[in-house]
Amino acid sequence: MSGASPGALAHARYVIGENPVTGFAFGLFVLILIAAILGPALVPYDPLASNTSRALQAPSAQHWFGTDQLGRDIFSRVVVATRLDLTIAVASVALVFVLGGLSGIAAGFFGGWVERIVMRIADTIMAFPLFVLAMGIVAALGNSVTNIVIATAIVNFPLYARVARAEANIRREAGFVEAARLSGNGDARIVLFQILPNVFPILVVQMSLTMGYAILNAAGLSFIGLGVRPPTPEWGIMVAEGAAFMVSGEWWIAFFPGVALMLAVFCFNLLGDGLRDIVDPRRRT
Repeated sequence: MSGASPGALAHARYVIGENPVTGFAFGLFVLILIAAILGPALVPYDPLASNTSRALQAPSAQHWFGTDQLGRDIFSRVVVATRLDLTIAVASVALVFVLGGLSGIAAGFFGGWVERIVMRIADTIMAFPLFVLAMGIVAALGNSVTNIVIATAIVNFPLYARVARAEANIRREAGFVEAARLSGNGDARIVLFQILPNVFPILVVQMSLTMGYAILNAAGLSFIGLGVRPPTPEWGIMVAEGAAFMVSGEWWIAFFPGVALMLAVFCFNLLGDGLRDIVDPRRRT
């Protein structure tokens, strides 16, 4: 047991160092994490403080990303918004992993009526355009951060449930499962300690991809007015506010929040394969 952790760390370092794309993705993720955790304490200006005398100033040494129509520093708002968007993404992914992943594993392992119920729920959700469904949920429940998290988790439920069901269905008759059953383990213990660890690497990749979608979903809801409310710094709100000024030449108001949004989604999409290589024991040599 004492050598397990150093071996896992050595493997992670090897994967990150061997693949430049994975290394870049992890480096970008570290920057996003630092911005989310320490950003509010490091930014040069109060992201909510307005100063109309400095409104619509282009990027400069004093305001790196320029200022918006109320004179607020865009760099400070972009950095501070990272915490909110990342919180929404992490919370929604954790919720859908618990709901979709575990129910999908149960459906694939037990089959029968459990599988029918889980798959019918997934099919019902997939019958609607996912973003439109998210809009309907938030509009019905109210545009709060909690409801955005719930809506994002619900629209991603079918994806997790189907992936987990397929993987669990393949492994429920595997030799290690039969050995665990013959050793006196109950179904619940087999699911938690045999099936789940083997399905987890597949779900990790899905979790990474869903993080990017969750950020996009939150930004999209905010863009159309159903997400986080102004003046809270959030990338979608900032892009929506800046869109009206693009035609008059103040491109920086929407450009920099859009770049931050693009980089975050790009980062989490690239992280998927690297995380799979790190957590999948079959890839350790």
